[in-house]
Amino acid sequence: MDKIYTSMGLMSGTSLDGVDVSIIRSDGDKEFSIIIDKYFQYDEKLTQKIQKIRDKMLNPDDLTKYQVEIKDLEREITLFHFKAVNNSLELSKYDVDLIGFHGQTIFHAPEKKITKQLGDGLLLSQLTKKKVIYNFRQNDLENGGQGAPLAPIFHNTLANKLNKKFNLGFPINILNIGGISNVTYTIENNNLDLGKKIYACDIGPGNCLIDEWMRKNSKKGYDKEGLIARSGKTDKLILNQALDNFAVGSNFERSLDVKDFDIFFAKGLSLEDGAATITDFTAKLISDGMKFINGKNNSHKSKWLVCGGGRKNKYLLESIKNNFDNINLNSIDQYEIDGDFIESQAFAFLAIRSLKGMPISFPNTTRCKKSLTGGVLVENF
Repeated sequence: MDKIYTSMGLMSGTSLDGVDVSIIRSDGDKEFSIIIDKYFQYDEKLTQKIQKIRDKMLNPDDLTKYQVEIKDLEREITLFHFKAVNNSLELSKYDVDLIGFHGQTIFHAPEKKITKQLGDGLLLSQLTKKKVIYNFRQNDLENGGQGAPLAPIFHNTLANKLNKKFNLGFPINILNIGGISNVTYTIENNNLDLGKKIYACDIGPGNCLIDEWMRKNSKKGYDKEGLIARSGKTDKLILNQALDNFAVGSNFERSLDVKDFDIFFAKGLSLEDGAATITDFTAKLISDGMKFINGKNNSHKSKWLVCGGGRKNKYLLESIKNNFDNINLNSIDQYEIDGDFIESQAFAFLAIRSLKGMPISFPNTTRCKKSLTGGVLVENF
């Protein structure tokens, strides 16, 4: 039996709201159990600093132009992660073998082989006295990949765990609605070259446009349960024009960034009507991606499990379902998994795979040339 590691995953997503921490026990393959999931919210000042620097990152030269500001913010973010690590270790009463440190993405340009996540792995290792694995995406980019999505190999292990317990039946698709939405089509883990049998891609915006609309037009950071959208009316003309003008559509081969989208098309609408129109725009792109996946696996009877913050937006989920005649779309929480922490669990899992030199990205998940490991290991203590 392969060694079981106790690993911590740290994830701070495109919503810029805080850090998700998970501690898991796993062999990086089939064995997986959760010890603790915990969320640590950024204060408003730190969120604004991250938002400000991300908005400045328009091209790779800006990484140099603002390097002093970036370095200072990276230290602040790393110290925040350090406190989150300590708090989680105290709560769980577990020691960990290693930490998977994703960091805070401020720039992602796969066509230029450049991605930047704020997070100093050397400093975190020094402070925690732990092995830290970070910079998970760069090796994939260097080998022709998109650098994302990286969670699919974990999604496969998770789907197999859920199938074993709840007899769900395959294929199982995991739809992650974070800032960006991505899908993993999973199959039974039977040791037959998984890299060829799982398939994943980014499919469109998730929460990013809805959150941006709410931030810029109200004092709220997001539309809780989609209640604002539900109280508005979708402007069908604007919606159809926005869908016609969306250039990335139907290309599911590239990874997406929040900067691939904007809310300009809803300018002039009321808060409620804008929220409804933007949510329906988001839902249409997500459902188009889901139909693409159904076509890939020749199945319209797949199970769809949804995770990420977007699963709490009831209006968004209803709007997705309205684009289908009949679809089985369930929150992953129905199966005793907290859908807020799939990504942090994934990076704990990927850290183990990285430590063991196992692949974390595949031609059918990130479009890299061959199955690859990734991440940089530091032991700075």
